[in-house]
Amino acid sequence: MRTKLAGKIEAGEKISIAHGGGGEMMHRLIEGHILPRLGNRFLNALNDSAIFEPTNKRIAFTTDAFVVQPLEFPGGDIGRLAMCGTINDLAVMGATPTALSLALVVEEGLPLSVLDRILDSIAETAATANVVVATGDTKVIERRSGDGLMITTAGIGHLRDGVNMDLGRVNAGDVVIVSGRIAEHGLAVLSVREGLSFETQIVSDAAPLNDLVATILDSGADVKFMRDPTRGGLAGVLADAADVSNLSIEVREDSIPVSSAVRHTAEVFGLDPLTVANEGKLVAICSAKDADRVLNACRAHPLGKHAALIGHFVDEQPQLVELITLAGGRRVIQRPYGEELPRIC
Repeated sequence: MRTKLAGKIEAGEKISIAHGGGGEMMHRLIEGHILPRLGNRFLNALNDSAIFEPTNKRIAFTTDAFVVQPLEFPGGDIGRLAMCGTINDLAVMGATPTALSLALVVEEGLPLSVLDRILDSIAETAATANVVVATGDTKVIERRSGDGLMITTAGIGHLRDGVNMDLGRVNAGDVVIVSGRIAEHGLAVLSVREGLSFETQIVSDAAPLNDLVATILDSGADVKFMRDPTRGGLAGVLADAADVSNLSIEVREDSIPVSSAVRHTAEVFGLDPLTVANEGKLVAICSAKDADRVLNACRAHPLGKHAALIGHFVDEQPQLVELITLAGGRRVIQRPYGEELPRIC
């Protein structure tokens, strides 16, 4: 039987090791700050597991961990990033996200006000995506190089009937569509990290994509594959698609949606926008006859208004991803060799 606690932690207080010790301080943190923002019939019970009734639908399950510095950046924060990342991994498989777990690893010294803002962001994102945080955990670690907060999430969702996201179904002539302007998340974080400002501020595109995916699938298009181009960016997704399908891909540079601010910032940092992480975009592959359905569905949705058809698959060996440049030349698009932007998602 739980006893009634004294209330919230004092304003201005910072996280201490005691907040993760399982005692009164930890319960004040949970009941005064976490449950008021994320509480629901699953989480409020504070049981060791959330219990769900079985269904006759296929289940998608995913997990991910998130580290980013700074914790808050234009357009988002680590909490929104964690929620969107897990929701989107389910959505692009054709699943309707249902519930997430949330594990917070907090470094001592983190201002409670920062944690509260991030929890508010998590709650807002969950409400937008119509998912619940059904279970979770909180740990506090000694002050070191944890960047203040690390988050691990897992998520489950029900797969829609008739959906089959499989690169093995891709054929020559199929097309590649991207839902909007690329590279905004990675460059937004990097610009803040480096203390740089530009005339036009770049804002992270972090957003839950499940409603956009539902709009696309409701269009009747047979989408053969979808993926959100996070680490590795658009280049990573295209390289994977070519490898698994055993086909080449031709991409037109003038078709790839990139804002002028992103293009300028990428040049400043010496980065290729194709390899920069995104957190609110998807890549869809479908037959050419379904391209208009997918494009129209995207453009009718706020998160897909800049959608574009950027390339198509060709039966050429060895399988490569080739960019037809603005000048009419060709260059091979490769996935980045390592991690160009550390601690970014």
